[in-house]
Amino acid sequence: MTAVVASLAGTVFKVLVKPGDVVEVGQEVVIMESMKMEIPIEAEAAGIVHEVPAEEGTFVNEGDPLVILA
Repeated sequence: MTAVVASLAGTVFKVLVKPGDVVEVGQEVVIMESMKMEIPIEAEAAGIVHEVPAEEGTFVNEGDPLVILA
């Protein structure tokens, strides 16, 4: 399993994938909001979405898992 992690602390603005989705390298999986800016978070590996621990509207810290890929 591989985790796509938050590259910065901020609020999860929008989750773009759901369990079962196929994700390619470089695909945007989550949009974060920090300091009134929207920052796309991209998958660094390809895989199938196993779990999405990040919920829209929640605050996450840098390094927290956003999407788990199998």
